[in-house]
This record gives sequence, structure tokens and C-alpha cells, in this order.
Amino acid sequence: MSHETTARSLTTAYAEAAATAGYAPSVHNTQPWRWRVLPDALELRTVADRQLAATDPEGRLLTLSCGTALHHARVALTAEGWTPAVERLPDPAEPELLARITGSRRDGVDPEAMRLVQCMQVRHTDRRPVSDEPVSTATLDEITRAASDQGAQLQVLDGGQMLELAAAAGHAGAVEADDPRLREELAYWTSRTDTGTGLPPEVLPEQAPQTTVPGRDFGRAGSLPIGPGHDRAAVYAILFGDADEPDSWLKAGEALSAAWLTATRLGVSVVPLSGVVEVDGTRQTLRRLLAGLGFPYLVLRLGHADPAHTGPAHTPRLATAQVVDTSAVRDRS
Repeated sequence: MSHETTARSLTTAYAEAAATAGYAPSVHNTQPWRWRVLPDALELRTVADRQLAATDPEGRLLTLSCGTALHHARVALTAEGWTPAVERLPDPAEPELLARITGSRRDGVDPEAMRLVQCMQVRHTDRRPVSDEPVSTATLDEITRAASDQGAQLQVLDGGQMLELAAAAGHAGAVEADDPRLREELAYWTSRTDTGTGLPPEVLPEQAPQTTVPGRDFGRAGSLPIGPGHDRAAVYAILFGDADEPDSWLKAGEALSAAWLTATRLGVSVVPLSGVVEVDGTRQTLRRLLAGLGFPYLVLRLGHADPAHTGPAHTPRLATAQVVDTSAVRDRS
């Protein structure tokens, strides 16, 4: 294969990987990323208009969300036989530029990465109570390893810690419900229709589910039937790392993506709980649960979905043209 043909193939692979990254999860399904395809690189930038200014003023959840897209793109490239190299936060003068991917061809595709790409297409957030089937220790270990391989950690909580988490989540919910700016922002992202972003009624519970740790009160009822179950068999874990800086948030997003795709492959449902990290006081509670060993980025609920009921629809996605800029390579054609 000639150098020109290889370069053209790599450019096509970048564009396809960026499109595949559109399946990534993000806070309130904001999809706050934009990709730029270059002849020799793929760049990931934040989109300020899709940051939750009231909920996430520091950009912690925005950057974490972009990290999930970054990992999705890396996996998609690996699945096609490329070896991506990532430079994170490559230019201090451009803080919105989170990552630059370059890569070179290698022999053969990666079957495991191909399976994870398939998981991207079926992964979704199911806020119904989980079934009574417990998640095995071996399964939890595999999900935890997937996160740690990407530079963040998952601490599974014991029963006592879970009760502390429940109290913290309830307090965070009360604090946020009392803030009109947060209520307005949440209403905006749960009332968008035909825009490709946000949380439509069909993914939100029709009533508050029976759950040990309260989930977010979205301020409006959805249309997702939740049934009579209670998630007693659910497992809760804190995603954390050793720093509270943008590069750590980005890696945490990559770890979340890896853990969630692994969980999907193993038949485990994942629900992210961000409310408890959005409030300063309850975020400190999580730090205490971590014994001060790290900074919490997110809480995850893990469990097996109830097989007797159909799960929720997938959240909408922006069109590829809205999130992937290929003008730099089109201009060279």
C-alpha cells in the first residue's frame, strides 16, 4: 500500500471513528464534543454551548463526557487495525482542545475492540430498578479492571457506605431542587424534541423508582414504565482518581467508557449518578467514603436489568455532520 493510499485510509478511519464516538454517553445527553478530521490527526474539542453552566461550571462533567467519546473513538480505530496515539490537552493556549489522536497501521484487526464497538451500539441508560440477580464478584472485578486500565479507579461500596451514599444523594437532590437556575437548566435538557440532544420522556421514569440510593429528580414525569421492583441487588461504585484537574476528568471519562462497554458486554446495566458530585458538600462526603485517597468524579449503579420488561429507548444523537468537521480533508481533495 502506497504512502498516499495509507494516509487516505487513515483519514477515512479518523472520520469513521469520530462518527462512532457519537454513541458515547454524556451528562443529560448533551454530547458536548466536536471532532476535526485532519490529514494526519483527529482532534477533539469541547462545545461551550452544550456545557451545563449552572450544574457544571468547572466543566468537570463536560470534560468527563468528552472523555467517553475519546475512548469510543480510540476503540473504533483499534477495531479497524489502527494503533492510536493520544496527546491529551496538547495546547495550553487552546483549553477547548482536549485531545489529538494520531495513529499508524498495524497488522490485523482487534476482535475484542470489535466486540466493544458492537456494545457501543446497544449500550444505553436504563433507570428502572434492576432485577434480583446479583452481580458476581468476577464480573465486578472485570468492570473495575477496565476502568483502571484507563487511568481511573472504581471503588465498590459496602452496605454501610451505600447508606451514606443514599443520604448524600438525597441531600444533593434537595439542594438542587431548591436552586432555580439548576431547575431551569434541567428543564431545558429534558424538554428538547427533534434536536438530537437531551433526555426525551421515553427514557425518564413515569414515577420515582423504588431504590436504595435515590436517582435524580428530573422535575417532570417521563413515560418509562418502571414496574414494582426494588433494586436491592444493585451495586454502587465511585469512579475516582488521584487529581481533580481537566486531564484527570478526561481520563475518568475514558475509564467510564471502558467500564460501561465492558459491563454491557457482560450483561450489566449501568446508571451514572452525577447529582451527588455536583454539590460541593456531598462531593466531600464521597471523598470521605474514599478515605481521602482520591477525588470522586461520578457514582455508578450496576445491576442486571429486569429481563421481563422491555428496556427504554436509546437517547437521540446529533447528526454526524454536526459533530464531525471534515472540511480540512475535503479541501485537499
